[in-house]
Amino acid sequence: MSTPPEAAGRPTAAQRRAALLVLADGRFPAGGHAHSGGAEAAVRAGRVHDPASLEVFCRGRLHTAGLTAAGLAAAAAAGLDPLLLDDAADARTPSPALRATARRLGRQMARAVRAAWPSPELDALLAARPRGAHQPVVLGLAARAAGLDPTDAAHAAGYESVSGPATAVVRLLSLDPFDATAVLARLAGDLDDVAARAAEAAERARHEGTGALPAASAPLLDIAAEWHATWPVRLFAS
Repeated sequence: MSTPPEAAGRPTAAQRRAALLVLADGRFPAGGHAHSGGAEAAVRAGRVHDPASLEVFCRGRLHTAGLTAAGLAAAAAAGLDPLLLDDAADARTPSPALRATARRLGRQMARAVRAAWPSPELDALLAARPRGAHQPVVLGLAARAAGLDPTDAAHAAGYESVSGPATAVVRLLSLDPFDATAVLARLAGDLDDVAARAAEAAERARHEGTGALPAASAPLLDIAAEWHATWPVRLFAS
């Protein structure tokens, strides 16, 4: 007779679902509420001004920055070396402003993760990266500590990449929250696709190295992040 998952220390399917909900919840104290994911600059430039343009922005972000983040998170959840993944995240983030933001968010997320799911792997990473590690890598280690699999981690990272901007635009434009929620609902199929691609890449990275992970670029997000960082007054930190 096989040992029940709970007896072996492995989470049940219900426990995994609950952990994923906690990790992906916008109220998880990971600091994301202070960041717009590029949406504030897009609003200022006129590229996002209504629900339709928000959907275009979020879909583009999901398939570029979101896919890259999902791949890193999935790889961390799969047990790849977090230091190598953090270096890979640096290589995939050409904007100094976005690198600083990713590490700031990583530090904040690490505080929440240490309280919820203590992780020796996360502690070792942060000891080696005193300035903080990239947020998707920390997210993946959080998923691993919570007993989630790489696809779960990829879903959480992908959802974070669009839910943050959608919430920010509600505040920036006084957009109807129901319209923003409808945008996220319409992206559900894209999110599933991105998570599957990220998890598959993470599996290949086990044998091929971090070069197998997604490196989708979003030059306009990089340029906008550098522009946003120069503003003397802004609502969001990024």
